[in-house]
Amino acid sequence: MEKPLYPNSYMRITQGYMMGTHLDSYAIDEAGKDTGISDLRAPFTGAIKKIYKAGANEVWLESVDKVEYPDGTVDYMTILFCHDNNVDDLFIGKVIKKGEVFYQEGTKGNASGNHCHIECAKGKFSGTGWHKNTAGFWSINNGKKPEECLWIDDSITIINSRGYQFKKIEKNQSSESPITKEEPSNTKLPTSNEKVEDIETSTKKEQKLIFTCNKDDTYAIKLKKGQKLYLE
Repeated sequence: MEKPLYPNSYMRITQGYMMGTHLDSYAIDEAGKDTGISDLRAPFTGAIKKIYKAGANEVWLESVDKVEYPDGTVDYMTILFCHDNNVDDLFIGKVIKKGEVFYQEGTKGNASGNHCHIECAKGKFSGTGWHKNTAGFWSINNGKKPEECLWIDDSITIINSRGYQFKKIEKNQSSESPITKEEPSNTKLPTSNEKVEDIETSTKKEQKLIFTCNKDDTYAIKLKKGQKLYLE
């Protein structure tokens, strides 16, 4: 199951939620590494549900499957992106894979500098996708705080988080595990006074070879080179 990842490699939030033009909404403005135009990546594998070119080239992306929220909630998620200067390469129904660049910062609409206006919502795209809030601004339906929706990891450099606490996806520590097999209750293993060869001779007609040790090592039990295990 996918964990929605913050969509910019650099987190530099220039305006937080519930302030300025973000009153009565959980919108944030993400300005990237510098004043230039940064790419935005799909936080999850999603499908474009709506594009509104008459305003700020708003695009709504809905997850194709349920995702895992930082608090453990499992549900669909919808995210609104605004201000890309050109979205002619996008269309309703287009599927974007997680991590794929599909949107850019810009100044389309009410924007004084390159940035991306981002709003997260719990659940699938609903209604027209947005509503006019009590402050008179258009805001995504079912809006939710970004730090309650998006994760971060080591690929993201935080320049300014405005104090929002985003949960981090820790690296999976991959290591080769020793070969272990659950020993059947009727597997006969050599005792200290028995020879392996004697056990092989007396049992191999009724037993099936399941493992041959290629070198001295520990494999749930300690074996020596050439020793074999048989299963009745």
